[in-house]
Amino acid sequence: MACRIGELVLGCRDPELLAQFWCEVLGYVVVGREEGCVEIGTPEGFGGPQPTIFFSVRDEPEPGKSRLHIDVNPTDRDQDAELERLLKLGARRADIGQTGDEQWHVLADPEGNEFCLLKARIKPL
Repeated sequence: MACRIGELVLGCRDPELLAQFWCEVLGYVVVGREEGCVEIGTPEGFGGPQPTIFFSVRDEPEPGKSRLHIDVNPTDRDQDAELERLLKLGARRADIGQTGDEQWHVLADPEGNEFCLLKARIKPL
């Protein structure tokens, strides 16, 4: 038997703010709260069809650049429309040295965590 990703954990200054942002981006809901922490996921919560994301309060970001980032795919609109939606939610463009020829957009969430909006569309589960 193999493992599966159950949850992603992200240290942040404002778990409520990031939980709200990522719920809007992914169509997730808040599935749990503990002091200083918010967990979001599909309504099934932990162990459901998708991993949950656990936002844990940290006063300062971890030193060094994170080697993990999230890629998202639009499921019900094209990439341009999804980019516009994400920017309205509070994402901002991030420059990591792109050439401009990429088929994806590099963005940052409200706390500066980088993620990519891919061009490819996937079918919802």
